[in-house]
Amino acid sequence: MTFNFSIFSRAGVSALIGVALLWTAAVNGYARDGSKEWIVLKNCQLIPNPANDGDSFHVSAGPNEYLFRLYFVDAPETDEMTPRRLVDQAKYFATTVPQAIEVGRTAKEFTRQKLSEPFTVFTRMSDAMGQSRLERFYAFVQTSQGDLGEQLVRNGLARNYGFKTVPPGLSSSRIELGKLQQFENEARQEKIGAWGVSMGRLDVRPASPSLFSHFAISTNARQPELPTPLTFPSTAKPSPSIPGRATPDPNESHSKQKTPLGKIDINTATEKELTTVPGIGHVMAARIIAARPFQSADDLKRVSGIGDKKYARIRPYFQ
Repeated sequence: MTFNFSIFSRAGVSALIGVALLWTAAVNGYARDGSKEWIVLKNCQLIPNPANDGDSFHVSAGPNEYLFRLYFVDAPETDEMTPRRLVDQAKYFATTVPQAIEVGRTAKEFTRQKLSEPFTVFTRMSDAMGQSRLERFYAFVQTSQGDLGEQLVRNGLARNYGFKTVPPGLSSSRIELGKLQQFENEARQEKIGAWGVSMGRLDVRPASPSLFSHFAISTNARQPELPTPLTFPSTAKPSPSIPGRATPDPNESHSKQKTPLGKIDINTATEKELTTVPGIGHVMAARIIAARPFQSADDLKRVSGIGDKKYARIRPYFQ
């Protein structure tokens, strides 16, 4: 009897511990498999972190730290660590990969400024994956000027792309998708943000400001009618699609003004254009030029100083 009672006691203790852990998770509110109800975190603050970018960033809500990724939108990467993703983003915006990185860094600064004041986060704690030690969750972020994702898209700093859900206060995700597509079309037409980089400019100022959504869940935050556009110094370089020319020739066909897939032509790129590729300095650029012509960028391996590791790093930037 004693032996059986001991087994029962250990089982009972284990069960109680399990219940306690589940209760603790419920109190902290944020079960890792994602809550079905929207959790509203008010008066959040942006936490400076080198890994922050335009659509993913560290946030403090009271004593807790979170890592959030915006729903619906995708801002370009800020470095060359994910070349395939960068190539896809460059293709979408019809830019080169180095230009896409520049847009990504501008988006990061845009987000930093927009989140310089307290903001509200709407999240279900759905796993957004990521490479950080801190688990990342999808979220909508409401600033004093409206939804952050909408502001990024309207300023040409992000694309209408990414994980979808029905936003709080709306009946369908199609409503938000339609609004984002409208904002993207307006930014494209006005050639602001990424849509103007190939013309040698990176303006972040909509010509015709549009209203940004305020979700039906009250946040008690001040909601101005119109966004206050941010401006950044134009640091965009001329498009390398036409070597040696700062602006496109209006007499040339539209198809010739675009660099295919936003990549660099290995046989026509200037030294300056080659050095925009991470890992290529002036010496290596000179070696590449001296080794021309190439049948394709796959022949980069025969250039002195380009081993397997460097080749794998730089190859995605070329046609």
